[in-house]
Amino acid sequence: MKKSWLCAVALLAVSVLTACGGGPHRQEEVVEREVQEEVQVTLWVFPVGNWGNPTAVTSLLSGFHKQYPEINVSVEYLNYETGDDKIAQALAQGHAPDLVFEGPERLVADWGDRGLMVDLSDLWALAPSEQIYDNVRKACCHQNGAYYEYPLCMSAHCMAINYDMFRETGALVYLDEENHTWTTEDFIAAVETLQAGGQEQAGIVYCKNQSGDQGTRALVNNLCGGSFTDQEHTQYRVDSEENITALELLCSLDGIRFAPELSAGDAINLFCSGEAAMTFCWNVSLEIQQTINNPDLDFEVFPMAFPTVTGEPRLQAGIWGFGIFDNGDAAKIEAAKTFIRYMTGEDAHYIRAVRTSTYWPVRDVGNLYVNDMLMEEYSIFTPWVGDYYQVTPGWTRARTAWWKLLQEVGSGADIREAVRGFPQSEE
Repeated sequence: MKKSWLCAVALLAVSVLTACGGGPHRQEEVVEREVQEEVQVTLWVFPVGNWGNPTAVTSLLSGFHKQYPEINVSVEYLNYETGDDKIAQALAQGHAPDLVFEGPERLVADWGDRGLMVDLSDLWALAPSEQIYDNVRKACCHQNGAYYEYPLCMSAHCMAINYDMFRETGALVYLDEENHTWTTEDFIAAVETLQAGGQEQAGIVYCKNQSGDQGTRALVNNLCGGSFTDQEHTQYRVDSEENITALELLCSLDGIRFAPELSAGDAINLFCSGEAAMTFCWNVSLEIQQTINNPDLDFEVFPMAFPTVTGEPRLQAGIWGFGIFDNGDAAKIEAAKTFIRYMTGEDAHYIRAVRTSTYWPVRDVGNLYVNDMLMEEYSIFTPWVGDYYQVTPGWTRARTAWWKLLQEVGSGADIREAVRGFPQSEE
C-alpha cells in the first residue's frame, strides 16, 4: 500500500534534514556581512510543509546562525485557523514580526497593499533572481511596482479521493487514473454512484472561513469553465454564467454538502477518517502530513485534478516565500534581508530550504526528488497550474465575500441574487 512506503519516504526526509549539518564542511569564502552588531529578528511561519515543523526549521536555522552568529532568529509557528488573527493583533499593538513566511495573497495583496511591508526590489536585482519563473515573479510584484515577497517554493493545489471507496462502489470507472483527471460529467456520475453504493457524503463544500478557499474556488471555476477574475486580474467574475451554473450543479447533487460550520481542516479530517469520499483541499504536503500524523488512515489516497467540461483543469498555484514588515528598524530589516539571501541564494542552502517545504523550487535547480515516488506522482499537476490571480485589487475583501457567498448558497439563497452582491472590483 502507498501508505507504507510514504511513511518511509517522509521519515527518511526528516532524517536527511537532521543529518545535513553533519560531516566535513567545505571551506567557504569569507564574505562581508551587512550586519555587524547582534540583532534579534522574529520569523513567523505558516505551516508550509515542514516549515511548520520546529525540528526541521531548527535544523535549517543552525546553518544560518553558524554563518551569521550576530543575527538571532526566533520563530513562531502559526496555523491557518488563527494565524491571520495573530498577525492582525500584533499589527494593532505595534509588535509585528520582522519576517513572515507565506504567499502573495497575504504578503502582496493584503499587507503589502496596506503599505506595511518593505519593498524587496533590491533583492530581486541580485542573482539568482533572474532565474525565477515569470509567473512567480509577477505574483510577488504589487501593481505599484514594489516587490513585497521573495519566493522560495511553489506547488499545485488539487483534490483527492478515497480510492478504496471509489473502487468498492464502482466509481473508479469515471476517473482517468493515468492522468489523474476527470470530466464534469464523470464527476456527477461518480457522486451518484457513491451514493448508490451507500456513501451519502461524497464531498463537502466547507465555508466556515477563508481557510483552504483555494479548493472551493478551483472546484467552482473548473466545473463549468468559469474563472474567478478577468484575464488581466483587474476585476472579479464570480457572477459569470459559468460560475452560476457550477454553483447550481453543486447544490443539486445530493452527495455534496455545503457546510458553513466546517473549515478546510475539518473537512480534511472527515476525509481522512473515511467519512467523506473526497476532499477539495489537498496537495502533496498534506498527504505527507496526514499519513504521518494519522496512523489510523487505512485507505489509499489518490490525488485528482478538479473536474472540468474538457478534462483539462486549471489548478490553483501555491507560492510561498518571505516578506518583511516595515517596523522602522533599519538593522532588523537588513538582518531579515540577510536571512532571505541565505535561504534563497546559494544552491545548497536553497535546495535544503525547498526540500523542507516538500514542494518545488521557483527556479530550475534540477530534479530535487529523484526516486521519490510520491513527488513524481504529484508533479503531474504542475503543467495545469493557471495564472496566480490572488493579487487582484481588493483581494482581502473578495476572500471574505467568497466564503460568505458559499454560506448563502448552501442555506438555500437564490444563487443569481447572491452572486450579484459579490464585489466585482476594488471600488
